[in-house]
Amino acid sequence: MPTTQAVVEICQSTMGKTILARSVPLPPYYSIVLSLTSHAKQHTISSPLATQIPQAAGAAYALKLQDLQNPNRDPRIVACYFGEGAASEGDFHAALNIAATRSCPVVFICRNNGYAISTPTLEQYRGDGIASRGVGYGIDTIRVDGNDVFAVNEAMKEARRLALSDGGRPVLIEAMSYRVSHHSTSDDSFAYRARVEVEDWKRRDNPIIRLRKWLENQGIWSEEQEKETRDEMRKAVLKEFGEAEQEKKPSLRDAFTDVYEEITEEQREQMAELKRILETYPDEYDLRPYKDGINGLD
Repeated sequence: MPTTQAVVEICQSTMGKTILARSVPLPPYYSIVLSLTSHAKQHTISSPLATQIPQAAGAAYALKLQDLQNPNRDPRIVACYFGEGAASEGDFHAALNIAATRSCPVVFICRNNGYAISTPTLEQYRGDGIASRGVGYGIDTIRVDGNDVFAVNEAMKEARRLALSDGGRPVLIEAMSYRVSHHSTSDDSFAYRARVEVEDWKRRDNPIIRLRKWLENQGIWSEEQEKETRDEMRKAVLKEFGEAEQEKKPSLRDAFTDVYEEITEEQREQMAELKRILETYPDEYDLRPYKDGINGLD
């Protein structure tokens, strides 16, 4: 097991003694340090909910300004994907308001699949889904059967047309669906919903089966083609997995070089401190899977 001192030094080196108690975001290299050992039980994987939505509004506003400066540019929009759970965050409302008031060419695509991890929609809102919120912000809104491939395609084409009209405007799409899988590999969804509910949705409204049946009825697909394609894809995926597993993990230096355009002085200090800790506790961290090992920090 890693010594307590090793972990404490990593924490204290840049963030101070309160880092673990406060549950604040850690430096980029901290999660790497912890993941270097198979014994570590803490992983600082950052996955903030809904932060991409206001970012999309900002990116769309940037496109709008660029188009004003150069009207001959090819028309572009921003597409932003999220679930109905993220629509409960304040970032969602801020983004829609910004996009509406600034007339940003952005399409917000909300996949309403019935669950925000373990929270069903009945416990998330009392209004008419997510679509009504778009109307409230004065945004063109489309609700579509998210399990119908062709309907979603048509909805997206219309949304893009609207987003590019009148100098740019936001559009909200609510795609109604159902999450038949678990939320993640660490989630057991049968702890909060009945197995029969999932099996019923799989049987009567599976978008993949619906599309396959349509293709078969049109005479352009068959059971034989299905089996042959699945076998070929499985072999191809396994082949790629095998080749990828032979490659080294990225250099430790990449955790710093891919943050800012140029490495800052503070990052250089962090790299030096990380290297010192790894050299001080060599038995705690296996650097062999990483390209250049500890020399990657030079």
